[in-house]
Amino acid sequence: MSEQGQPEAPADQWTPPEGSWASSAATRRSMLGNRNRDTAPELLLRSLVHSAGLRYRVAAKPLPKMRRTADMVFRPVKVAVFIDGCFWHGCPEHFVMPKTNRPYWEDKIDRNIQRDRDTDNRLAEAGWLVLRFWEHLKPEACAATVIEAVAARRQETEASKRPRKTSWPPSR
Repeated sequence: MSEQGQPEAPADQWTPPEGSWASSAATRRSMLGNRNRDTAPELLLRSLVHSAGLRYRVAAKPLPKMRRTADMVFRPVKVAVFIDGCFWHGCPEHFVMPKTNRPYWEDKIDRNIQRDRDTDNRLAEAGWLVLRFWEHLKPEACAATVIEAVAARRQETEASKRPRKTSWPPSR
């Protein structure tokens, strides 16, 4: 059955919907089934960070006017965590360009990479620390990095809030 409840045509008679990137009905179903949040690598990392006592926002906008979300956001200390999929973000180790509809995918992955860099730059300009991890990295190592970064940012924030020691009466 199709998405509209209609019987699907045999694969050799399938025609993609107007403007579709799919090269086959099976490819279309597979790509539509991909999650954009709560992936296995995200859930593992979140579990490890949560068990270390840290609390965060999930799939949240670090900046209110930014139309992009981070996988984990630690607002008080301005840390944004992204877990990038090897295919969608062009992992140098694992990304393999699809053989069909190659121009579409080259453009799509390039745009994703450019958007990632733009997001990193915009957040950095706003004082955020951006942590990006590939989905294939060990979650324990990623969690350790996140925990250390948040702890360091907390120390910086607390140190900046402490009153400066001054002697009284002031020296003349």
